[in-house]
Amino acid sequence: MAGGAGSRLWPVSRDSMPKQFIPLLDDGHSAFQATMLRVSGADFDRPIVITNNDFRFIAAEQLAVIGCDAEIVLEPQRRDSAAAVAVGALLAERRSAGGACLLLASDHVIGDEAGFGVAVRKVAGMASSGRIMTLGITPDHPSTAYGYIQPGDIELDIGAHSIARFVEKPDRKTAETYITEGYLWNSGNFAFSAETMVGELQSYAPEVLESARRAVEKAVRDLDFIRLDEAAFASSPTISIDYAVMERTKLGGVLAAEFGWSDIGSWDSLHAVKNRDANGNRLEGDVVAIDTHDSFVRSEEALTAVVGLDGVVVVTTHDAVLVSSMKAAPKVKTLVAELKKAGRREAGEHLRIHRPWGWYQRIDIGDRFQVKHICVKPGGRLSLQRHHHRAEHWVVVHGTAEVTIDEAVQFYHENEAAYLPIGCVHRLHNPGKIDLKLIEVQVGSYTGEDDIVRIEDVYARS
Repeated sequence: MAGGAGSRLWPVSRDSMPKQFIPLLDDGHSAFQATMLRVSGADFDRPIVITNNDFRFIAAEQLAVIGCDAEIVLEPQRRDSAAAVAVGALLAERRSAGGACLLLASDHVIGDEAGFGVAVRKVAGMASSGRIMTLGITPDHPSTAYGYIQPGDIELDIGAHSIARFVEKPDRKTAETYITEGYLWNSGNFAFSAETMVGELQSYAPEVLESARRAVEKAVRDLDFIRLDEAAFASSPTISIDYAVMERTKLGGVLAAEFGWSDIGSWDSLHAVKNRDANGNRLEGDVVAIDTHDSFVRSEEALTAVVGLDGVVVVTTHDAVLVSSMKAAPKVKTLVAELKKAGRREAGEHLRIHRPWGWYQRIDIGDRFQVKHICVKPGGRLSLQRHHHRAEHWVVVHGTAEVTIDEAVQFYHENEAAYLPIGCVHRLHNPGKIDLKLIEVQVGSYTGEDDIVRIEDVYARS
């Protein structure tokens, strides 16, 4: 499942580019890529990735980078995890009704890959016999950021038990009690046969299953993606798989596991899994820290200097700065909700917007003009398009541009510029082997992104 937003890692993670696709790990991979590499071995069939329509090209490109092949299924809108699980189970059932399915979130970190493999093989066997197993993590501290599972009295296997109950994120005192009583963290990762999950959805969440079934039956192939039917999927109730099935099924079980798991849901949890210096700090980017301890400081843009602070989070991006105590880091989600309520663009949208051909980033905007930095990857081709309200100037600063303006096609090199008058039909293509970078100056009565009439598009967006 790769369709979440990850707002507690704002301002780096936003709706337009959420945490699972951002290279936050020490090896340079995104959590999504690390998850896909984890399930690319001989024990696994071709993975099914369920993600949001807006992330389709990001997911496809990141899979291509690591050489992983997967079926990418597009949700037209978010409906929480139950609908995604139903779709995945129905698609897996087409392959093999009795086969074991492993359900993973794409934004988790695993420290012990070998231990993870042992746990997965164990729950796979129980899943094939009709159980819906979840991987419960043995806590190493009383976390208030995770839900908990109370193992039941029935022993299913060594280290595996029935489930007595699921509980929500507790306060610290309650979390300490849970650890004393042998509760486990709820990792949100499950194993089951497709046939069993479909049956339990039919029993406990029939509306979710019926919506998913119609969305799959009416799905269409779009380039390399499976696009679920929008109307059918939208009719599904918004509910998690925990509420829909796991808290009600009699087939549930939990395996106690220890493999260095974290959902990297907030800056404090990311700080905990990162390598830190002798002062307990994690410093990333252009950062200077003096007399600072046990802190996470990250800069994506300007020099960020921290003096005399302990236990803080400081994150600098192109258009926002976050300063928080480490203890209050999980409350960033509340901050983002307030920013959205206030209509702040920064709450959900990055300055750098990713497209299947590359990206663009706003440099400046004012009355009747806008300036952008555009990067087109080798072979990238923008749509053939026109604008009703603006003219554009393209100045090439790196690489070679193939520019179509009405019937004319011309090549432009560094320090050369193309002028595109209002209403002309135009296209930009990078025919070279290196990134094409240019500065675009828009001038006109309206410079919004919705003033684009796509005539033809290789990415099927027209």
